Amino acid sequence: MAGLKETKDRIQSVKNTQKITRAMKMVAAAKVKKAENSVKLSRPFALELFKTFVEIYDSIEDKKFENIKTKEPLDNYKALLEERQVKTIGLVIISSNKGLAGAYNANLIRLAASKIKEANSKNIKVELFLVGSKVEAGLRALEKEYDFNIKEVYTGILDDVNTSSARIVASDLAKEYINLKIDKIELITTRYINMLTYSPESWTLLPVIHQGNKNVQAFFKKQFDKEHKIEYKTFFEDKKNTIQLFEPNQTTLLKQIVPMYITNLIYQAILEAQASELASRMTAMSAATKNAEDMINNLTIQYNKARQQSITQEITEVISGTLNK
Repeated sequence: MAGLKETKDRIQSVKNTQKITRAMKMVAAAKVKKAENSVKLSRPFALELFKTFVEIYDSIEDKKFENIKTKEPLDNYKALLEERQVKTIGLVIISSNKGLAGAYNANLIRLAASKIKEANSKNIKVELFLVGSKVEAGLRALEKEYDFNIKEVYTGILDDVNTSSARIVASDLAKEYINLKIDKIELITTRYINMLTYSPESWTLLPVIHQGNKNVQAFFKKQFDKEHKIEYKTFFEDKKNTIQLFEPNQTTLLKQIVPMYITNLIYQAILEAQASELASRMTAMSAATKNAEDMINNLTIQYNKARQQSITQEITEVISGTLNK
């Protein structure tokens, strides 16, 4: 009978776990649609902002900008546009504050590890900025294998995602870049494709030179071809053949566009990551719920077999006792 009780208790335990995973799946499913809508609604603006920046930047032939003094590092577009030899690279890893999202955070750690390994092989220092705390433990485990430093961990930003919170990160990164502490900054995020597909990617954030931002360019190219139904390359080639007038002038516009572009790229990366995280959690909890159901069925079969054997044993003992009399 002890075996029966243990099996029955285990069935109940799995059922309780299944209730939790089913509830988490339903919560993630309810939130992922809202997150998906936020991503889709923000992409057109991000695309137009990117196009505007490219058009203004390409219209400046000599690419020589006047020296400017600003209170905020993020407003110093001249310094943020300048490329230099990379001695230190900053990686902004956008993860989550919660677990139980399948391989979502593990994939980010894997991509970050490959970037760190590549930088280490070139004797480039690595500074990490974590948006979300969940990958920190995984990265700490790599400290003996790779050389890097976790500079900052932003946890509250994911609780209320908006452009103001994204600007906080953008300002910190711009300060590090302008003070020559970091020579290049990349965003590591997860691009949302659909409910079942999301891809870890790295986008170059600083310096703000769009020709070098191959992954950023690829991201916007996909959105551009989808939204405008014409090829990305063809559009910009046609733009070069037209006369464009900018008022008051390109440099004044860049002073406004560059901080907005950097902030919005971080904001877009966070939105993409959040939608991907929720989709990954929904998939993981769906699989966990199904696995729990399979386990309950198997345990129920075991319980019924054990119960049948117990009843048979009792009947046999009763019959044997009767015959012995």
